[in-house]
Amino acid sequence: MTGTRSDRAGTATRLGAGRYVDAIDAPNGVVTSIHELVTADDAKVTGVLRMPAGAQTVVTIMHPRQDVTHHSLVPYLLRSGYAVWTQGSRSPNNDLALIHEQAILDFAAGHVFLRSRGLGVVSLGHSGGGTLAAFYCQQAGIDPAQRLATAPSGRPVALRGADMPLPDGVVFLAPHPGQGALLRRVIDPSVVDEADPLSVDPQLDPFDARNGYRAAPEPTTYAAEFVERYRQAQEDRLQRIDEVARRHVEQSRVANEEFRESGDPAARRRALAPRLIMVHRTDADLRNVDLTLDPNERPYGSLFGRRPDLTNYGLVGFGRLSTAEAWLSTWSANTTNADFLRCAPGVTVPTLLLEFTGDQASFPADIAAMSDALAASDMTVDAVQGTHFGGPISSGAPTGTSLAATRIEDWLRQRF
Repeated sequence: MTGTRSDRAGTATRLGAGRYVDAIDAPNGVVTSIHELVTADDAKVTGVLRMPAGAQTVVTIMHPRQDVTHHSLVPYLLRSGYAVWTQGSRSPNNDLALIHEQAILDFAAGHVFLRSRGLGVVSLGHSGGGTLAAFYCQQAGIDPAQRLATAPSGRPVALRGADMPLPDGVVFLAPHPGQGALLRRVIDPSVVDEADPLSVDPQLDPFDARNGYRAAPEPTTYAAEFVERYRQAQEDRLQRIDEVARRHVEQSRVANEEFRESGDPAARRRALAPRLIMVHRTDADLRNVDLTLDPNERPYGSLFGRRPDLTNYGLVGFGRLSTAEAWLSTWSANTTNADFLRCAPGVTVPTLLLEFTGDQASFPADIAAMSDALAASDMTVDAVQGTHFGGPISSGAPTGTSLAATRIEDWLRQRF
C-alpha cells in the first residue's frame, strides 16, 4: 500500500494521506506457503508462512480486524533471519460480526500449527493486534476450566476445550487499549439522533468554534470544562448504544427459546433476522486536534487523516456497523473482555512494549499504565520515533517501522 509519499502530487491534500508506510523489499531465498487451518470451533482461517533458510523462530502478526499479510515489518524480520506468520481472523476486514472470543480461537489455531512445525513462537501485536495478543495470553495462561464459556452476548465459545499454547514471547507495538476503549475516545457525543449522521448538539460539537475549535490545521485548545463535559457525554452515548444492543440480543434469545419449544419457523426467522447497529461519527478524539491533551510528538490529525472535522463524517471509522453481539464483544468498552489493561496481568511471557512517540491512538499515559499492568518478569519498555502506523515523525526522518524493526530485532536476538 502507498502511504507516506508526500512528495507525490495531490497526496498532501488527501484526507487519508499518511496512514500506510511502504515496506522494504523482502530478502531472497524465503519460502512462502499458504495454509488453511481449522479452529477449535470448526471455523477456517488462513495464514501465510514465510521461512528464511535455517529459521527456528517465527514471529506471528495478527490483527482482529485487518489483513496483515503485507505488514511493513515483515521484510525486516525476514532479513534478520526470523520466519514470519501472518494470519487473518475468520472475517478479516469486516467488523460486522467480530467477536473477540472467537478471534482468539483463530489466534490459537495459528499457534498450534506453528508449534507442530517445531518452531519457537513470538507473537507481535501492532495496534489492535496488541490487545488481541494480550487477551489470548490471558486466556491461554489459565486453567482451561476457568476460561470464558461465553461471549458478552451469552453466545457459547469453545475456549475451555481449545488447545491454546502460550507464545515464547510477545511484542506489543503501539498497542492501543482495545477496540472498545478506543471507541470510547473517538466517538462523537454530539450525535443526537442515531439515525441521522448529520444530527448535532452544538454544545457538544468538537468542531464548533463556540467550543474552542480552530479551523484545521491550526491546533485547538479546548477548555477543561468542555473536555470533561465531552468525555462524560461520550460515556453516555456508549451506554445508550449498549442498551440497544442488549435489547437486540434479548429479542433473538427469546425468539430462539420459542423456536426450541414450538419448532415454529417464524420464531427462528425472528431470531435470525439481523439487527445491526450503525454508529455514525467515530473520528472525534479531542486529542487529534488539541495537541496539548496527553501531549506527545504526534502530528495534527487522526488515524484516518489530516482533517478529523471531515473524516468524522465519512464512511471510514471504528465500530461503524456491527451486529449486537459484535458490539458487546468488541466495541463496547463497558462489556468487552478484550481490554488491554484488564488482560495485561495475564501476560507473563517475556515482553517488549514498544511505543511510537508520535502515536495518535496510544498515548504516553497508556504505555505507562500498560507497563504497570503487565505481569512479565522479563519486560522491556521502550520508544522509537514514529506515528501509529509506522510513519516518520517528520519529513525526511526515518520511518517508525524501520526504527521499530531495529529495536525488535535487538530484543529478539537477545532471547531467541
